[in-house]
Amino acid sequence: MFSAALLADFVVALHFGYLLFTLGGELLILLGATLHWHWIRGHLFRLLHLIAVLLVAVEALIGYLCPLTQLEHFLRTTAGQQIETEISFVGRLIRSMLFYDFPGWFFTALYIGFGLLVLVTYVLIPPHRKQPKKASPKKNQTRS
Repeated sequence: MFSAALLADFVVALHFGYLLFTLGGELLILLGATLHWHWIRGHLFRLLHLIAVLLVAVEALIGYLCPLTQLEHFLRTTAGQQIETEISFVGRLIRSMLFYDFPGWFFTALYIGFGLLVLVTYVLIPPHRKQPKKASPKKNQTRS
C-alpha cells in the first residue's frame, strides 16, 4: 500500500505534468503553426489543451484553490509532513519549479492572460475538424 507521503509526491508530479502540458502545448502549437506541423491542429489535442488552460484561468478568476494543490496538502498533512520542510527531495524539487512567492493577484493576472492567449490561438490557429470519409468510387463492372 502506498503511503500518503508517496501519494503526495505523485500528485505534485502530476501537477507538474499538467503545467508542462499547458505551457509546452501552447509553445508547440505556436511553433507548429510556423513550421506547418499538421499534428498541432488535431481536434482532441487542441480541445483538451484549451480546457486545461481555461480551467486554471476560471479557478483563478473565482479565487478557487487548485484541486491538485489541495489534494497534495491534504496528503502531506495526513502523512504528518510540514509542506516545505519534511518532504522528499523529489517533492521539494518539483514544488520549487511549481510554486513561487508572488502576490496572488500576479498569478490571477498571469493565468487569465495565458487563458486569453490560448483562446486567441485556438481561434487564429484553429484545429482541423475530421472530414467525413468520402465513399470510394465504385469500379465499373463489365459483364462478359
